[in-house]
Amino acid sequence: MDGQLGINGEDSQHINYTGRDYFLVPCLLNKFLELHVPDSSTGMPEAEGKESLKICAVKAGGMMSLAIDNHGALWIWGNCPQIIKEGELSLVSNFIPTPVWDFHGHTVVKVACGNEHVVALVSAGESYKGEDLVCYSWGCNSHGQLGVGDRDSRSRPEVVKTFDKESPWAVYEVACGAFHTALLTHKKKPHDTLESTCWTFGLGDNGQLGHGTTQSTLFPTPVNELPQNVFFISVDCGLFHTSAVSSAGDVWSWGMEKGLGLCPDASHSEADSGDALLPLLISRNPYQPQFPDPVQVACGAAHTVIVAQEGYKIWSWGRGRSGALGNGREVDSYTPTIVLWPPLIEDFKKEELKSGNEQDKVKEKETEAIAETDEKLSSTLNEVKLLQSKLSTMEKYAGILHGCVFGKPFVEQDIPASLRNSGSFDIAKEWENMLEAADQRNLIRLEMFYRDMHAGVKDKLMKRRIKEIITECLQSSEVKK
Repeated sequence: MDGQLGINGEDSQHINYTGRDYFLVPCLLNKFLELHVPDSSTGMPEAEGKESLKICAVKAGGMMSLAIDNHGALWIWGNCPQIIKEGELSLVSNFIPTPVWDFHGHTVVKVACGNEHVVALVSAGESYKGEDLVCYSWGCNSHGQLGVGDRDSRSRPEVVKTFDKESPWAVYEVACGAFHTALLTHKKKPHDTLESTCWTFGLGDNGQLGHGTTQSTLFPTPVNELPQNVFFISVDCGLFHTSAVSSAGDVWSWGMEKGLGLCPDASHSEADSGDALLPLLISRNPYQPQFPDPVQVACGAAHTVIVAQEGYKIWSWGRGRSGALGNGREVDSYTPTIVLWPPLIEDFKKEELKSGNEQDKVKEKETEAIAETDEKLSSTLNEVKLLQSKLSTMEKYAGILHGCVFGKPFVEQDIPASLRNSGSFDIAKEWENMLEAADQRNLIRLEMFYRDMHAGVKDKLMKRRIKEIITECLQSSEVKK
């Protein structure tokens, strides 16, 4: 443990493995109960006459944790970036939540962190007024994930100039992958339409930037292949993939393994493999591609989850090991599957029976029926994709054979009429019909193909016969000795 839990291991149920503490049960961060609004003049949180802080948001990265309190202050603990020597960044373990003093007097509205970097959206003034957020970043910058135009690391927050207070873009969402960053913006008012843009920068090895290449980017760059006439309500990053959802319920993913994330052991067809360098539209099912009333999209290391239907439903897809998808199985899923909610506990069941609210029961049955239907549709879609992959392989094989025999590419018109119309096929009759219809040139080619094949078979038979004769002679000579 590097302090990212904010606990030093004393008086807590934990185990020590390879020199690190791992906690078996949730532990209260008592330090936050003791902390109060920070006072920049003393460098310490104020204590006397001040009420305790309330935490409004938390974020966890690879080795650090962050929190925003009800006064808009940002706190950080765990492996925090610090400059040890000039130009050399190091991560120093810190078990105690510490305020980020650079933002004192401003309001931190959103924050995200990757393995070793942090990005925060902070008000230009003391309070947040709606479109005045400035983007700051700090930490490791080996792949340009800070978006400041170079690869030099920063120990303190620095403004990302693309989204400073003079920018025409109002930034409103931020997310971090292991070594890349994604942001959502819309044009500042006055503006006729509410359209938004997704920007990415940092590591691009697996297409997680969505720019159509595997190159890294040092500056924020729009994901141009996303539609321009939509409003994005949420964006999130896995280790090496990115997902975004629009207000209409369309979801796009891009990056490692077709935007599914880290799936090194996934069994899939060749057509389904490979990283997605451009955004791919994720459909709920073939008949209802959009997710109803979307709320938020969230990415794990190797799977993606979307909360929709105003928070009443969750879909997931990607790597399914350890039950990460919540659909009752431990297999990977290349299409969204409904997350199965656990049954109500007995106390709630009794309370429901007492209320006698039949309408709620009907809605519950309808929800279960819809969930079952969604699951069947998802399973069917996976089977269809597998069959399509097999069909593609068979078409390639048939094309190769047809090209060898007839000297031209295989087309649908080459399928015999009897097979197209009835499904039955008399190969002897069809071969005779084909010979009758063939012109002189085709007959000569068929004769040459037959001679080559026949000669090859005769040659192989002769070689095998010679080998058998030699073996028999050797065995006979051994017996005589």
